[in-house]
Amino acid sequence: MTGKLITLEGGEGAGKSTVLDAVRAQLAAHGIDVRVTREPGGTPAGEAIRNVLLDPSLGGLCAESELLLMFASRAQLVREVVMPALAAGTWVLADRFTDASFAYQGGGRGQPEARVAELERWAAAGVRADMTLLLDLPVADGLRRANGRGAADRIEMEGADFFERVRAAYRARAQAEPERFRVIDASQPLESVLAAVRRDVDAFVLASGALR
Repeated sequence: MTGKLITLEGGEGAGKSTVLDAVRAQLAAHGIDVRVTREPGGTPAGEAIRNVLLDPSLGGLCAESELLLMFASRAQLVREVVMPALAAGTWVLADRFTDASFAYQGGGRGQPEARVAELERWAAAGVRADMTLLLDLPVADGLRRANGRGAADRIEMEGADFFERVRAAYRARAQAEPERFRVIDASQPLESVLAAVRRDVDAFVLASGALR
């Protein structure tokens, strides 16, 4: 049996790291082998690219370069980690994946959706998530949370208008693919967020036939 790819998406301050840990523990409790990774990054080459993408001194990086660097990191991750894991029956839990490029480089930077989709087919080898948890909350709330995490990286330095476009793009994708996306109201108290995530993950595991 091939593995499943679960992705976590959301804007700044959505709480992805906390949810990621909870989902990893939940899958392990069901006896599912899981590989956790992140984007950009997840491989030695990808982590080096991540450092470039998030370097606040590179404010002049153009939208096209940002998009291509994101997919360079993703191409390596797909071939080095994701595809081998899925083929071996291991589930992959990713902190962001291609939906992030549709949201950030597409919605945020204005890159054409068709261009991102072509890179998804080519650079990402057409690999798509089996289930995507979208942690959604108002931009002002997310930025308020993110401001307490330390120095901002290059993308976190963008203004609220940029993140409003990112959120709108995420929500549009969720509306277009309701069978894949599970939209979680991340403005709720943490325990309510985690309870909603656990329900969705359990339902997905049960439907996959992997529940123990």
